[in-house]
Amino acid sequence: MNQQKNLKKVHLPFVVPIKSNKVGASELKPIKHPATFQKSLRATLLVGQVFSLLPVEGVSSKSASKLVFVWCSWKCIYLLLSLVGQIFITAMCLCRVLHNTSSLNITTPVIFYGTTCVTTLMFLRVAMLWPALVRHIAGVEDQEPYYDKNLTYKCNATCAVVLSLALMEHILSLLSAFAGAMVCYGENLSHQNFVKHFYPWVFNYLPYSFLLGVLTQFLHVQSTFIWNFSDLFIICMSYYLTSRLEHVNKQLLVAQGKYLPEIFWRTIREEYCRAAQLVRKVDDVISGIIFISFANNLFFICLQLFNTLEDGIKGNGECSSKGNPSGLLGGYEAASYFLFSLVYLITRSMAVSLIASQVNTASNVPATVLYDVPSPVYCVEVQRFLDQVNGDNVALSGLQFFSVTRGLLLTVAGTIVTYELVMFQFSTQPQASDATSTAATLQL
Repeated sequence: MNQQKNLKKVHLPFVVPIKSNKVGASELKPIKHPATFQKSLRATLLVGQVFSLLPVEGVSSKSASKLVFVWCSWKCIYLLLSLVGQIFITAMCLCRVLHNTSSLNITTPVIFYGTTCVTTLMFLRVAMLWPALVRHIAGVEDQEPYYDKNLTYKCNATCAVVLSLALMEHILSLLSAFAGAMVCYGENLSHQNFVKHFYPWVFNYLPYSFLLGVLTQFLHVQSTFIWNFSDLFIICMSYYLTSRLEHVNKQLLVAQGKYLPEIFWRTIREEYCRAAQLVRKVDDVISGIIFISFANNLFFICLQLFNTLEDGIKGNGECSSKGNPSGLLGGYEAASYFLFSLVYLITRSMAVSLIASQVNTASNVPATVLYDVPSPVYCVEVQRFLDQVNGDNVALSGLQFFSVTRGLLLTVAGTIVTYELVMFQFSTQPQASDATSTAATLQL
């Protein structure tokens, strides 16, 4: 009895500084505003709306009550018109497949534009559920406000880096296409010849017009940035969810090994439950985007690596036999684009996997602290907390087909290696060599 009284007298003050993290004036004085969900993702969502995604009104507002999805808004009309254009391009690619011998080079545009259509539809579904999701997040933030100064900076910096690299990749693809068109047409190169060379799946079946050429180029740029924005969106959402879980972990790490009463473990457990529930609600909304993003990245990594193994980094166009190309990069435009695109694609895919997997990693941190709870203060709340951490899988997923964890990256890498070995073996066989010798990099 005396020992228990001494424990309470000596160790009870440890509870005060942990709870005071929420209201301590001395610690919160340098920070003017809490890190809210809307503030952190504002710039990213506005960029997405430029490319017709997430047609939600009130994204730039600070209040969650001003968010609303309206079918008869210009943002929603913009998305629907873009979707019609993407369906048109996909249909033209399918028409080309039906009128030609099926090969990897011909079917790749169908997959690229087809996944763009699916991604646009997924973002339309997200937009319909977005106001309710943000209001739920705002309610959690009102209960448990936290102050992460780096959250908004990380989201905005990642947005700038990803979009800058995507723009650079697209510029290199244009330079590569322009150099290839120069070899084919020489001094007769014009806008008509350029778009016919770059978009054969459209202008092999439709007559050329300047308006159709500009529209096709716009839809191609839009598709490229939608693909990149999907990964950017997943990264920024993962930043926020990881930050919420780390807010709980910081309080637990301060309390590690200390003698704290049962009410403390109950409070932290309930806060962890709210963070875990938030992950599940977000996953219900964006799991479709995660699935299509991972599938798209996996396919194009395999495609680029297959082209590298079979043809090397040459980037020779179909008119390469007519002469030596000369351009801004001295004839190395196609090779430069191919190499940059491959490295950028692999790096971006790894970044999405690792950053999204941090949600699952952060959710497992409390187990280490709970195992160190001293025996005299071990209670039912600690046991319930430990059972929940070990028994519940808190992670983002792709339509519940897979969970994004650190081990997923190794699984995907093993799948890519297996695919490349099988495809390379088939490509070396005599009966398959003729069918695969024309495979080249799709200039996206």
